[in-house]
Amino acid sequence: MRYETVRELKDEEFKRSTGVQCDTFGKMLEVVESGIRDFGRPPKLSRADQLLMTLMYWREYRTEFHIGLTYGVSESTVCRTIQKVESVLAKSGKFRLPGKKVLKESDNVIEVVLVDVSEHPIERPKKSKDDTIAARRSGTHRNHK
Repeated sequence: MRYETVRELKDEEFKRSTGVQCDTFGKMLEVVESGIRDFGRPPKLSRADQLLMTLMYWREYRTEFHIGLTYGVSESTVCRTIQKVESVLAKSGKFRLPGKKVLKESDNVIEVVLVDVSEHPIERPKKSKDDTIAARRSGTHRNHK
């Protein structure tokens, strides 16, 4: 999926396909364009396609091999591109998720119930020789062939 096909989608469809809204994608694209500098040969993919490739990797978690087939580049190119885009977006600080220690207030009320499950000995009648009846050996039948 190239950026040329995705940019023509409605806002709702764009978010469904990429995972971000159109204006967020535009802000991300500005950061990526200003953060990544070209050295040497120009890249085969535009910055918008590189960002879209990274979003595809994050959203669908497709393998780099399959993404490379979609865009017509090698697996190593996909890996390098994703690493570059991730590092630029992380350095900008504009697109971070809250950390693990941030607590979200919940509407749920937690109710605690304590149950005493300590062990107690079971009172059973004691066994003795007087209470049991000894069977005679001759009283048991054996099947002989």
